Parts: sequence; structure tokens; C-alpha cells
Amino acid sequence: MLFDFFYLALELKKVQRKGWKSKVGIERPESVADHSYGTAIMAMILSDMQNLDTGKILKMALLHDLAESIIGDFMPGEISKENKKTVEDETMKEILAKLPENIAPQYNNIWNEYTQASTKESILLHEIDKFEMAIQAVKYSSEGFSNEKLVAFIDSAKKEIKSKELVDILDTLSYK
Repeated sequence: MLFDFFYLALELKKVQRKGWKSKVGIERPESVADHSYGTAIMAMILSDMQNLDTGKILKMALLHDLAESIIGDFMPGEISKENKKTVEDETMKEILAKLPENIAPQYNNIWNEYTQASTKESILLHEIDKFEMAIQAVKYSSEGFSNEKLVAFIDSAKKEIKSKELVDILDTLSYK
């Protein structure tokens, strides 16, 4: 069972982030695992800066896209938010059921907290998820990909992020 959990987690390395490919034309975009790693690094630093529960937010960051190891990466508008939540919740139950009974409830609770965006850690992580996307857009811009198409990703992040620290960083971004 534990092998199955680890196997599914490693599948994220093969799941490409669809938006970069379909909206920008990046042939070999980052994987969901790449995104999750970046999100976790940012969550660790920003959580420590805000004196939040960094252990919890790191677990949350590593779990936040785990369902995509089975269902793939949905782009906004591809599926309704309600449907996406239902599919992700069902898939996460399936994945987390592969963990030992003594720890599975802890991870279920962290997943539920993230999806409900009910705590400082979960609210921050939702914003970091968007923030990481904006930083990745700047990276792709510096690599010569279409700035016109990448600006939409940055603008999307700016609309959703409320944290002053993250907004201040986004305001300093320069891209071609």
C-alpha cells in the first residue's frame, strides 16, 4: 500500500502543466511536481516570515496537487470549480487511503483544510500557488517565450493574491 502511495506521488513528475503548453505553446513545460516543489519552497520561506505553522504548510504544499497524479492537470474553465473539487476530493480519498491508518487522518485533515481555505496557512498557500505561476511566467518570458501570452498568467495571479508581501513582489516583476 505504501509503495502505491509513493508510486502515485512520483507520477506527478510526468504530468505536464497544461496551461503552458496550450496557451503559450511551450513544448516541454514544467511538470506538476516541478510546480509543487517551487510552491513548497516559497511556502516554507513565507510561512517562516509570517510565523505560521511551517510544517503544516509544507505538508499542504506537497499535497495540494497530488490528485493530479491520477486525474491530470485541469486548466481553468476546462471543468467547473464544483466538479473539480468533487473529483479532486474523491481522488485524494483514494490516494490517502494507501497510507497507514495511523497517519492517513492527519493528511486528510490537511487536505480538507487546504480545500476549505479556512486557516492562515491554507489561505497563504492558495496565494502562493498563484504566485509560483507568476514567477514561472517571468522565467518563461526570460527564456524567450511569448510575453503577450505570459502576461495573462501574471495578471491572473495579481487578481487573486491579497497578501501585501506577495503583491509587493509581483509589482516589482519585470518581464519582456
